[in-house]
Amino acid sequence: MAEQERAPGGGEGPGAAEGSGPGAGSGTAGGAERRPSWRLLGPGIVVAATGVGAGDLVATLLAGSKFGYTLMWAAVVGCLVKIALAEAVGRWHLATGRTLFDGWRTLGPWTTYYFAVYVVVWGFVYGAAAMSSSALPLQALWPDGPGLKFWGITTGLLGLAFVWFNRYAVVEKIMMVFVGVMFVVVVYVAIRATPHLGDAFAGLLPVLPDGSLVYTLGLVGGVGGTITMAAYGYWINAKGWTDSGWMRMMRFDNRVAYATTGIFVVAMLIVGAELLHAGRISLAEGDKGLLDLTDVLEDRYGGFTAKLFLVGFFAASYSSLVGVWHGVSLMFADFVDRTRAGGDAGVEVVARGQQERSLAFRGYLLWLTVPPMALLWLDQPFGLVIAYGVLGAFFMPFLAVTLLWLLNTSRTPPEWRSGLLSNGMLGASAVLFLVLCVQQVRDLPW
Repeated sequence: MAEQERAPGGGEGPGAAEGSGPGAGSGTAGGAERRPSWRLLGPGIVVAATGVGAGDLVATLLAGSKFGYTLMWAAVVGCLVKIALAEAVGRWHLATGRTLFDGWRTLGPWTTYYFAVYVVVWGFVYGAAAMSSSALPLQALWPDGPGLKFWGITTGLLGLAFVWFNRYAVVEKIMMVFVGVMFVVVVYVAIRATPHLGDAFAGLLPVLPDGSLVYTLGLVGGVGGTITMAAYGYWINAKGWTDSGWMRMMRFDNRVAYATTGIFVVAMLIVGAELLHAGRISLAEGDKGLLDLTDVLEDRYGGFTAKLFLVGFFAASYSSLVGVWHGVSLMFADFVDRTRAGGDAGVEVVARGQQERSLAFRGYLLWLTVPPMALLWLDQPFGLVIAYGVLGAFFMPFLAVTLLWLLNTSRTPPEWRSGLLSNGMLGASAVLFLVLCVQQVRDLPW
């Protein structure tokens, strides 16, 4: 019998590690417990790298520039929230042998309608945003070269080709490279900024300065929190983790990944506090704020550091593009499979990796890449901006609430249902994301 493990906020660990107990023979307990190993890390790194894009780095910089180290605690809380959400997604996949969309279908047809509209509108607008974000640092690195539209189209087509012709294992390796580049660059710039460690530790005490509520909520809920969190379960299945014997490994993978994300966020807060807050320097909103920071870095530390930061900027942006192209296409392929099947199609299709070669997977890849190129020439239509904003604002509350529902009912084996800690974190996440949802909808250009 494998060692029993109390789930953080959840039920007991893989007590049926030898194939006995609830779910034996159905993929819910299959085989011996796999102990955590650094060599097996992967899906968590992929989801963390995908979720942290250029826009998240700008939001963190702006928080540091306005409030210094005061909101450091919010970055730590945000990291814990993401760990809880991703753990819940992974636990559902491994404990039940069913995909997340398969679980959503059991909650009623409304989940299918919401996801169908969301994934189409979101993919169209996000495709253009991802290509534009990836193009900005390339244009800055080669100012006398091709324009933004050329770089945007090029990055989109390269992402399409890379995901089209490769499988998860190769995607994971390239994402590891992106994370390495991001980590080294952001931490290097933070060290160059010479942080005041006393102020940084003082920032771990929960304080809300005047006017900081929106920035605090953004740090807790925004950085690394997108539809790609829902894709985590699909990536762990693509890795070959398909039963509860992988539960400890999944949790280890998840914690390492979001601890790394936490270091990114803390490092960017340090940069914002030391270079921008202390110098009373303001940044442009959106991804262009990172180009403003590049100018500040060049003035302070020279051209090498500035160009190195642009490389990190590109790694952050392009890792999000590649991750979304792969992960959300997997989700869409599963959505099509489950809708066509009209019932429980099981996890076998995901485990075999057939979805990466499916028509639905490649069709959504094309949807993410080709139609959005039109938006590189046109301002986003007003109605599309509104629809994208509303649908996107509701996704994270949708994810948190449905996970609470799925993991506290008979849909999940009793030993893997959520415990007090997990329910507390998921409940707090649901409230947080609902508040953020209201704020985002209010801020839309109605």
